[in-house]
Amino acid sequence: MKLTRFCASLVVAASMFAPIGPMLTTATAASKIVAVVNGRPITSYELEQRSKLITLTTRASSSIAKRKAREELIDEALKLGEAKRVGISVPDSEVDNAFSTIAKRVNLSPTQFNEALSQSGVNPRTLKNRLRAEITWSEVVMQRFRATVRINESDVIAALQSKEDKDSIGTTSVEYDLQRIIFVVPEKASKSFRNKRMDEMKKLRARFTSCEQGIRIASGLNEVIVRPIGKRMETDLPQNFVKQLDEISVGRVTAPTPVDSGFEMVALCGKETINSDATARSTIEGELRNKQGQQLSRRYLRDLRSNAVIEQR
Repeated sequence: MKLTRFCASLVVAASMFAPIGPMLTTATAASKIVAVVNGRPITSYELEQRSKLITLTTRASSSIAKRKAREELIDEALKLGEAKRVGISVPDSEVDNAFSTIAKRVNLSPTQFNEALSQSGVNPRTLKNRLRAEITWSEVVMQRFRATVRINESDVIAALQSKEDKDSIGTTSVEYDLQRIIFVVPEKASKSFRNKRMDEMKKLRARFTSCEQGIRIASGLNEVIVRPIGKRMETDLPQNFVKQLDEISVGRVTAPTPVDSGFEMVALCGKETINSDATARSTIEGELRNKQGQQLSRRYLRDLRSNAVIEQR
């Protein structure tokens, strides 16, 4: 499989993640120890694999990649050690999801991505261990500094004013007028009853061409609840839900989704683009929060390093 297509994209994707963890394989067991961090050994196999991954994703020379790999593995040992101390671990499913996300970004399936990495001499587990370490570290930092990170209104206003071109971060926002339609299905309902309700929802979606008419039809159906959501700004709604709304036209309803009481569809009764700095403010606040979090993360890791027992061989 040609690697040219995904290597460049992997550079961008990999920059989102930091050090990786131990890889227990026959090769690992046979390799020598190159460093020990608080009693945790780092092997030459891990160092070799990390170096290859760094070379693949950054085009760094072998000497630079090896030096960077050693530092990353030491940082990783510190991060995972701290995570274990505070009782934080990440399930395999979360790591697999992150791996699949990177594969999707380079237009490959997880299986194809596995094959491509292997053909480059990188064991896919190397990248997965890197993802595990960074995801785990993010949880550690969040738990420790959740109450510490504070974004002042004055900082947001100052950042807004410092932007030479507000349009680059958005000065408009979309407002949606929404109605919730719930088809009640008992928890222990039979499969045939559920299928019947799905057919009813399908028919309603086909007939639902305007909120005035569609809501009237829905209100006349048995075991159907219609509740107004009202007007909501896009910044107040989950991103995946906004995507669903943008895929339908005004006067239509979203596809059914499971809820506790049955199935829910949402009618889009209005959509208006208005002048607002809500999107810009949300973007800036996220940037400031991320910047502050990165600073705290670096300080946290620096303190761990200063208190660690690190032996390099």
